Amino acid sequence: MMVAMRAVVQRVDGASVVVDGETVGEIVGQGLCVLVGVTHDDTPEKAAQLARKLWSVRMLHDEKSCSDVAAPLLVISQFTLYGDARKGRRPTWNAAAPGAVAEPLVDEVVAQLRKLGAQVETGRFGAAMKVSLTNDGPFTVLVEV
Repeated sequence: MMVAMRAVVQRVDGASVVVDGETVGEIVGQGLCVLVGVTHDDTPEKAAQLARKLWSVRMLHDEKSCSDVAAPLLVISQFTLYGDARKGRRPTWNAAAPGAVAEPLVDEVVAQLRKLGAQVETGRFGAAMKVSLTNDGPFTVLVEV
């Protein structure tokens, strides 16, 4: 089975990420909070495909997409999306790409979203982040490409 680039996408009414007491990314109002996980075989092409999906997925009110209503996205790298807790009590992270692979691909998702016209805020790669959001619905979807 091929493992895909994945994102947990939440429809939000505002979201922010704080590092060391400083707000490094924030969206206000309707938008998407996106946690992006990268695995070993992911490519810039997959990052572009994920960006297109995030920009066009109809998760907002009245089945609208971010592209339909110019809604912002908060994109945060999340290696723990590849945690595997099937055995034992401690998850393994073997499927998560190392930072040198993952960081440029998360950056590519952000760059491709911006190229499409999206307003994108981000977390800080590798930092201890505090993410706050108001999940609107709640509405959460797993997207894999």
